[in-house]
Amino acid sequence: YKMAGDSRFPDVDTDGSEKSEEMEIVVNVGGVRQVFYEDNLNQYPETRLAELVNCLSGGYDTIFSLCDDYDPGKREFYFDRDPDAFKCIIDVYYFGEIHMKKGICPICFKNEMEFWKVDLKFLDDCCKAHLSEKKEELEEIARRVQLILDDLGVDASESRWKRCQKCIWKFLEKPESSYPARVIAVLSFLFILISSVVMCVGTIPDLQVVDAEGNRMEHPTLDSIETACIGWFTMEYVLRLISSPNKFHFALSFMNIVDVLAILPFYVSLTLTHLGNKLMELSNVQQAVQALRIMRIARIFKLARHSSGLQTLTYALKRSFKELGLLLMYLAVGIFVFSALGYTMEQSHPETLFKSIPQSFWWAIITMTTVGYGDIYPKTTLGKLNAAISFLCGVIAIALPIHPIINNFVRYYNKQRVLETAAKHELELMELNSAEGKAAGSRTELEDLSREGKEGPFYSSRIKVSHSDTFIHLLSEEKHYRTRLQSCK
Repeated sequence: YKMAGDSRFPDVDTDGSEKSEEMEIVVNVGGVRQVFYEDNLNQYPETRLAELVNCLSGGYDTIFSLCDDYDPGKREFYFDRDPDAFKCIIDVYYFGEIHMKKGICPICFKNEMEFWKVDLKFLDDCCKAHLSEKKEELEEIARRVQLILDDLGVDASESRWKRCQKCIWKFLEKPESSYPARVIAVLSFLFILISSVVMCVGTIPDLQVVDAEGNRMEHPTLDSIETACIGWFTMEYVLRLISSPNKFHFALSFMNIVDVLAILPFYVSLTLTHLGNKLMELSNVQQAVQALRIMRIARIFKLARHSSGLQTLTYALKRSFKELGLLLMYLAVGIFVFSALGYTMEQSHPETLFKSIPQSFWWAIITMTTVGYGDIYPKTTLGKLNAAISFLCGVIAIALPIHPIINNFVRYYNKQRVLETAAKHELELMELNSAEGKAAGSRTELEDLSREGKEGPFYSSRIKVSHSDTFIHLLSEEKHYRTRLQSCK
């Protein structure tokens, strides 16, 4: 600001108006100098650059409210902002739209647009999608950090039962929270494997026993092991249900439904075995029990609860519905075409195996997927040529959508790892902030100096922080801040 006897601003009259009537506005952003004309800037009068046109008549208070510095000799406005983002933003004055360059953080670019007072509607749709994706990532990081903080925090106002519920929930649902929780997770994983192995081994005839009525049944030892596994699964599910913060959401969760399907057949078959003889014929009871025993294969899906790889595969397949739909469409078209051609070409042979087009669908499926059971095969020359073309087309149809599906899996897996690392980094920064805040509370002498207007090291650092975008405490006092742009780069 102009002081008495200061000659830094010779071009400003006492009324604060600018003598020169130049139509050019010179802007220096991070060392990048740009010249604008008033007509271009006035297309969007609400932007910061357009406000520079009229700020000269308002004096230095108005000028410095819009920029970081001003050189009246060169008539140049200085801004301590990101020059790369600024080069993209000024496109709105020439093309009416903005494209974000590759390598610029979308969140930082959004903040730069807000600083220059340019509406987000001028951002192109492709860049908006990238910005929305980054917003979702930040929300996911915030959610993960909040979950960790909720686990670490203890609310003294809560009742003992609530605190006990939280402890049980963390003990069963979050193996990373403590060593005993990891042990429980490993035990649950082992019980799932043992139960699956017992289910398979129990079907071996040499290990089965014959009851009084001559029917084969599982060995009593295997039956006891399965009973112990079901008891573990039941206890685990009941404890998780009791301790869950939202029981309705817990009951409708897909993995919890799988848990119920893995447990329920045992109790239903047990009930039918002991009480069903009085209600229905013995043969019907045995058929119902056998059908329920088949449902025990659902317990293998419980492995997804303890395997991040299976969870990643599930989410990747969800995101690949479009590619999977294309795959099924290609195969469906090929199956219909080649089965119809095979049926037509094979009708001239007296011993043809193609009795109808619907029956030929099975031949087309196993041929296009290169399985080739050989139960149905062509016997004419044209039929063999049609079969050769069909399996070549099948290989191409299957191979085309596979690469996008693999990319979705790799992208989602890497994204989850990045989000996990980012959440841990945010917690570390919060711990540093907390430690720095406690250290700052003991610096009463420096705070007194700052109140008296004396510029000590702590005071000067606080002034710098007031002009930065974000405040992240570091361990060094001499340089304990950095801007958001430095963080992203």
